[in-house]
Amino acid sequence: MRHQVLGLGIAGLAAARLLRAQGYEVLVWDEQDSPLLRQRQAELNQEGIPVRLGQPFQLAEGVEQVVVSPGIAWDHPLLQEVRQQGIPVVGEAELAWIYLDHLPWVGITGTNGKSTTTALVAEMFKAAGLQGIPCGNIGLPLSQVALETLQRTLEPDWIVAELSSYQLEASSRLMSSTPGGPPRIGVWTTFTPDHLERHGTLERYASFKARLLDRAQWRVLNGEDPYLCRRRQDWEKTYWISLAAPQLCCDQDPTATVDLRENRLYIQGEMVAELEDFAERCPGQHNLQNLLLAAAAARLAGIPNAAIQKAIRSFAGMPHRLERVAQIQVGSTPIRFVNDSKATNYEAGWVALNALSPPIILIAGGRAKQGDPSAWLQLIRAKVARVVLMGESAPALAEALQGIHYTDVELVPTLDVAVERAFAAACSLSRQAQSLGKPAQPITILLSPACASFDQYSSFEHRGNHFRACCQALQGSLEC
Repeated sequence: MRHQVLGLGIAGLAAARLLRAQGYEVLVWDEQDSPLLRQRQAELNQEGIPVRLGQPFQLAEGVEQVVVSPGIAWDHPLLQEVRQQGIPVVGEAELAWIYLDHLPWVGITGTNGKSTTTALVAEMFKAAGLQGIPCGNIGLPLSQVALETLQRTLEPDWIVAELSSYQLEASSRLMSSTPGGPPRIGVWTTFTPDHLERHGTLERYASFKARLLDRAQWRVLNGEDPYLCRRRQDWEKTYWISLAAPQLCCDQDPTATVDLRENRLYIQGEMVAELEDFAERCPGQHNLQNLLLAAAAARLAGIPNAAIQKAIRSFAGMPHRLERVAQIQVGSTPIRFVNDSKATNYEAGWVALNALSPPIILIAGGRAKQGDPSAWLQLIRAKVARVVLMGESAPALAEALQGIHYTDVELVPTLDVAVERAFAAACSLSRQAQSLGKPAQPITILLSPACASFDQYSSFEHRGNHFRACCQALQGSLEC
C-alpha cells in the first residue's frame, strides 16, 4: 500500500517514519523549501523515503491513502479532489491512534490553557510512578510516540495528548471509546474565538473541539467558561471545576474547587493538596483553573492525592507562558522580564495582563488574528504604563489604542529594539516614582503579543526564545 504524507514538519516526519516501519511505501511532499526541510529530506532519503519539496501539492501515482500534517488545511483543494476519487484521507494524529488505542488516554483541548494542563497531568502521572507521555500538540508528535511504542523504546502507561482543533478536524475516530476498553478522559479548558481564518466560523471551530468530548468516557470541563456552561446538557459523566464557587454558572455543584482563603485544592469535598507557592510560580487565576482541570483528570485516572500534591510542588510552569526570564535591579526597583510568547490571540493577552500587577510595560504585536480586541484594549488602559508595538499588526493596534484614548504607545521594527525601548521606559518609570518619593515596587516588562508570530518568526517558541536571549543579553551587559 502506498501512502503520501503532506507536510514535512515534525508531525509529518514522524508519520512518514511510522508508516515506513510498518512496511508501507511512503512519499512525503511539502510545498515549502528551506535548509531545515532539505536536512529532513536527506535523512528520509537515507531511510528509503522519497521527499518532494518546493512544488504545489499533487497526488502521486498509485497512492492509496493520504496522511495530512496538522498545518495543512483539511479543505485544501487537493484533499477535496482526493476524497472525490474515493482515496482515504487521515490526519497524523488519527494515524497514530491506530497504533495507540490499546492504551488509556487523557486528551486535552481548548483555546487557551491546554499546554499547561497537559504538562500538569503528565507531571501527576510521573509523581505516581506512571509513564504519562505528554504529546500531540506539545512534546512529541503522536506518530513518534506510536513508533517508539511499537519499537519498545517507549513504554507509556498513559497517553496524555494536547489536541488542537486542526488535529481533531482531521480525525474521525481519535479518542473513540469501546465498551470495556481502556479509559478515555476528555478535558476542555476554555473556548474563545481563534483560528477563524482556517475554520471560517465559530460554530465549526467549536464542533471540532467538541469531537473530543463526544468520544470520551469521562469529561472534565471548566465551569467558569460561559460557552462550556451553556452546553451543560450535551455531556454526561462530567467533572466541572471552579475556583471555590458554591455553584457554577451552569447551576451544578463543582466537582473540583480551590479555596483561595485556605490555599487548598478540593475534589468532591475532599482536601487533595496544599497549594503553597503555586500561585507565585504560575501566576493568575487561569493557572489555578488549569491546575483544577489537571487534578480532576488525574483523579479520574486513579492518581492518589499524594502524587497530585507532589506534582503541584514540583511544577515550575511552562516556557513561553508567563515565564520570568530575567531581572535587573535599577536602584531599589526590580525590573522583571516575563515571556508570554504563547499568547497568540487577544483572549490570551487579556489573561496575561489580568494575572500580573502593575506597573507593566507591554510588548505586543505580530500577525493579527480574527477576534474582538476590546476587552484586551480596555485592560491595557487600566493596567499598562506603556505599550511597545512591533510586527505587521503594529499600526492597526496603535490605531485601536488611540481609539480608546490610550497614547503611551511606541512602534518599533523588531523585538530586540522593543526590549531596549521597554527597558528604557521602565527605567524612566522608576526614576519618576523615586522623584515623587513613592516606595519602590517591581516593574514588569511583559512580552504578550496577542498575535501570531509568523510575520517574523517560525513559531511562538522561536519568538519567545529570541525574547529570552534579548533580555539575558541586556541583563549581562548591565552586570558587566
